[in-house]
Amino acid sequence: MQKRILIIEDDKDLAAITGDMLQNYGYEIQTAPNCECAFDILTHEQFHLLLVDINLPDGSGFEVCRELRRVSKVPVIFASARTSEDDKIRGFDMGGDDYLAKPYSLREMLARVNALMRRTYGAETEAPVYVFGNIRVDTGTRTVERGDEEVRLALREFDLLAYLCAHPNKAIRKEELLHEVWGAFSEAESATVAVHIRWLREKLEEDPAEPQFIKTVWGVGYQFDMAESPADGQ
Repeated sequence: MQKRILIIEDDKDLAAITGDMLQNYGYEIQTAPNCECAFDILTHEQFHLLLVDINLPDGSGFEVCRELRRVSKVPVIFASARTSEDDKIRGFDMGGDDYLAKPYSLREMLARVNALMRRTYGAETEAPVYVFGNIRVDTGTRTVERGDEEVRLALREFDLLAYLCAHPNKAIRKEELLHEVWGAFSEAESATVAVHIRWLREKLEEDPAEPQFIKTVWGVGYQFDMAESPADGQ
């Protein structure tokens, strides 16, 4: 599965050059020029790593990291011309995982990103495929098949289904689903989860009113029941 990186950098040229280097290596890149834009993106999307400048037009990369650490453990690399010992210590105290001094070489930047990705996520493995009943969910191609027909799912519907499949036979709270699927800073409410669950049931269950796989755990949230057909771990 392609890893996603958010570059928070107000220097457009540097962000573009850095992004191109990372894209050429196979990463999916998105950029944010300031704190406000970064928070807006993080509200709706998930990333595997953040590359964060410290001096931003509307705030500090330190503050972005501090707020992020309240809700997420996603790896953070600070990239800054502020290279004093105090700044580096503050960066690590705020929850940063690495500190890259500007101006930096693209090769060093790439090496640090790759190293942190390996430490955090391990060696690259094949994206899992889940099979239950007559339904097949391929997280690599992001496709769902029901029998011989493809089932069209919206972005959040697929992400929600994939998360449920990855945690079978476990009661999962709505709050956890909101955080993991909609994003660390999402303002979506629990009713949003319920609506998406209903849509998934309508598309996947034989009888949405009596779901076989996506079941409600009253007072908690939902559970993906794999008892009928175990997941294919590959």
